[in-house]
Amino acid sequence: MKKSSIILIVIIAVAIAMIMVIYTDSSTYSTFTEAKKKDTELYVVGVLNKEREMLYDPVIDANRFAFYMYDNDSTECKVVFKGTKPQDIERSEQIVLTGRMKGDEFHASKILMKCPSKYNEDEVEVIEAPGLPTTASAID
Repeated sequence: MKKSSIILIVIIAVAIAMIMVIYTDSSTYSTFTEAKKKDTELYVVGVLNKEREMLYDPVIDANRFAFYMYDNDSTECKVVFKGTKPQDIERSEQIVLTGRMKGDEFHASKILMKCPSKYNEDEVEVIEAPGLPTTASAID
């Protein structure tokens, strides 16, 4: 084998290994306990603690929003976000944070919210047009 072929194979192997490491790290969710142990940026998923106060005062600092959240292990932690308060965060069903622990606070760089579905199965009204098959019977 030529030296250039061996070098090319090694470069491809290293690139594949790097892609696998990046994909593995970004696809897993952590907890606040794990975030305290690691000094890297992690994803933490959980729910907003609606009983605790949310701290946002745009007059004092429009780019600081703080709130409390429970992770999937029911561990509560104060979250500090350098940005404006997301609209309708109180209505969110689930929150995914990207960030890292600094002391006893989780400093989030991104917030993603899963909001309640606009349509609930129990509330969907089926309207049938006369002479036309319903959706269910059209599938059969």
